[in-house]
Amino acid sequence: MPAFPTIKLQNGVEMPIIGLGTWQSTDDDVRKAVEVAVAEANYPLIDTAEIYQNEEVIGNILHKLISEGKIKREDVFITTKLWTHNLNPARSLEAARECLKRLQLEKVDLLLCHMPASFDVGGTEHEKDVTVEDVWRGMETIYDAGLARAIGVSNWSVEQVERVMKTAKVPIHNVQNELYLYWPQHELAEACKKHGISITSYGSLGSPGRVNFTLPTGQKLDWASAPNALEDPKVKELAEKYKKSPAQVLLRYVIERGIAVIPKSVTPSRIHENLNVFDFKLTQEEVKALDAVSHRQRLFLQPFMEGHPEDPFKSERV
Repeated sequence: MPAFPTIKLQNGVEMPIIGLGTWQSTDDDVRKAVEVAVAEANYPLIDTAEIYQNEEVIGNILHKLISEGKIKREDVFITTKLWTHNLNPARSLEAARECLKRLQLEKVDLLLCHMPASFDVGGTEHEKDVTVEDVWRGMETIYDAGLARAIGVSNWSVEQVERVMKTAKVPIHNVQNELYLYWPQHELAEACKKHGISITSYGSLGSPGRVNFTLPTGQKLDWASAPNALEDPKVKELAEKYKKSPAQVLLRYVIERGIAVIPKSVTPSRIHENLNVFDFKLTQEEVKALDAVSHRQRLFLQPFMEGHPEDPFKSERV
């Protein structure tokens, strides 16, 4: 398989800087998307999660491709995440084992806790006495058991990352957070740089499909209106200059900062297009110009965590 740029994690694991996101993909869509991405386009990373309810489908297609000799297990870096009802350290180890069963893997390359706020087994009530330090202790147990080559967090605040790094026996290897043109996360980037933590960006294109998301409880989330990053004048100007799409410019902007991207698509042409971002570079001045775009907006405020002591965005809520 072709070699793509990687990011070296603190424990020496090499994580590809680009992969396929699978959020909001139906079983049929994700089956086709993963086959195109891995067997045709040679994507080096697949990102999934317990909450996406597609681990089993992804496990089946990967098993098929490996059995047919089209790929080797080591060709594809697999990231998955534990949902809020499995963050309690009393449940997280067994939950990780269940993820592996669904994915038909002995271990994943990267396991993340999807949120910092722990919920009860039913996923509806806050477990307010479970802190991020407790959650991380459970993640360390998973790592020590050899079920993941690396562990990390998602949707955590800088303050939560700092707190855990003070007591962690195993450091946070990766932080996966919303990060895109209008929410560049410079404070998080600085904190992670200080601790040697790698970052993965989700929503790198401004997540235009977010409005279709439904929680497992059936709850639809209310989304604030937001400008489309793909239509940003500076992005379109650079797309014209480099003869690339606005999406490719937005991905390259994040990659230039040394941050991994996991764009989601189920369209074969876009799956190929999103990977075709290594034949051009933005200059430092162009990256600074994109950094200087005035609009700032977090898209994913995760309102179901409101009221939990470990709500990472409580200071941003009105």
